[in-house]
Amino acid sequence: MSSFENTIILRLEKGGEKFELFVDPKLSYDYKTGAKKDLANVLVVEEVFKDAKKGERHTSTAVKKVFGTENIEEIAKQMFAQGELQLTTDQRKKLMEEKRLKLINLIAMNCIDPRTKAPHPPARIEKALDEARFGLDAFKSAEEQMEKAIESIREIIPISMEQARVAVKIPAQFGPKAYGVLKEYGLKKEEWASDGSLVAVCEMPAGITSAFYDRLNKLTSGQVQTKVMP
Repeated sequence: MSSFENTIILRLEKGGEKFELFVDPKLSYDYKTGAKKDLANVLVVEEVFKDAKKGERHTSTAVKKVFGTENIEEIAKQMFAQGELQLTTDQRKKLMEEKRLKLINLIAMNCIDPRTKAPHPPARIEKALDEARFGLDAFKSAEEQMEKAIESIREIIPISMEQARVAVKIPAQFGPKAYGVLKEYGLKKEEWASDGSLVAVCEMPAGITSAFYDRLNKLTSGQVQTKVMP
């Protein structure tokens, strides 16, 4: 069980009352975001408080009136679904930094400049997000926020989400090794030619085609043939 020095507060205001629970910082965040599916070890104290820091507990009557139950797990589920989790300053800072970096990389991988058909460098995306003053949600994944982030920077930089279909032909001696790489990049079709070469079609976010070409060129010593398909 966590010590009180290593706890945060889950808070819900409902029915004109304030309800608080002491919860574990990491486990409560994991539960709130869906990474953890149960409440095991999430609650530090199985009591509902009016003011957790002052130690003022709610009466069972008040709790049952608002939540319809005195079962602490059922109450906690409702509070996690409707309430606000008070992250520590360090925890929020670290989470937001990690999420921001992941969001920037996701946009760089999935989007291109429609004028040049080339991906935007991460530094350019980061600058655009700063200019747009895009606000990250600590409790939503980077994937969930990507579309909204792209919309926020569309007026700052030309950007579009596009998929690329690339046909490749790999010489026979490199085929077996290259096959694993092709599967990583959305292998859709494959055919082994009579001369042993591998002909395939991959579909991937347009922003990662450069990395795809680099890997295949390195693997085949530049002998791979590629063609972007409509």
